[in-house]
Amino acid sequence: MYFDNAGFEQLTDAIIDCAMEVHTAAGPGLLESVYGKCLTSELRFQRFEVETERALSFSYRDATFENAFRLDLVVEGLIVLEIKSVKALEPVHEAQVITYLKLTGCPIGLLFNFNVARLKKGGMRRLVHPDLYRRRDTLPKDVKKP
Repeated sequence: MYFDNAGFEQLTDAIIDCAMEVHTAAGPGLLESVYGKCLTSELRFQRFEVETERALSFSYRDATFENAFRLDLVVEGLIVLEIKSVKALEPVHEAQVITYLKLTGCPIGLLFNFNVARLKKGGMRRLVHPDLYRRRDTLPKDVKKP
């Protein structure tokens, strides 16, 4: 399946702007829950649809585990936001967001670490659902490039 993530740039840029506004106002050093509430407030102020603490189930073999995960925020039903307040983002944080994308089917995830001096310098990652995105140069020959 081909997925062109260019259509989401405007939306993710607007979300990043909201996160930067929160970071500028609050600064580093607060709890993740505080940043989550502030970001939710800012996103809703900007008229985004925001879902908080979305519960996710997980299936393994014949068992389903209800409420196995809780997503921090989902914006416009499409973008998963994971909020951290840690010394540095680690690969496991990115893996967590990728797992959430796979479980929800959402195309894009934004990972924010508010415990940094500058959010744009090592405090955020934009992640794409790995099963939906293929680079344009890897498309099969019979698929038209947009």
